[in-house]
Amino acid sequence: MPLSQSTYYILLSLREQRHGYSIMQDVETISRGAVQLGPGTLYGALSKLEKQGIIRQCGEQERRKYYELTALGVALLKEEFRRLEALVQNGREIVEKLEG
Repeated sequence: MPLSQSTYYILLSLREQRHGYSIMQDVETISRGAVQLGPGTLYGALSKLEKQGIIRQCGEQERRKYYELTALGVALLKEEFRRLEALVQNGREIVEKLEG
């Protein structure tokens, strides 16, 4: 903690089992195009997350490896969401005053 933007979106994408290319597409969709992962970034992150026990490989089909969140991954994602939400809530009033 805190998670990088890419890692956060990868974990969000793994709300269901996905393979690498599907993760890249979903991250672009849920980030509204703000995050576009290249294969090197994605597979490096997946390897690291798997070693940390945050995700696990849950199957392989036609040379595609599928991944899913572990219980640790779910807990980490929820905690990061709460942390980001608190940042926004804590800054909202200040930024609104600066705007007007």
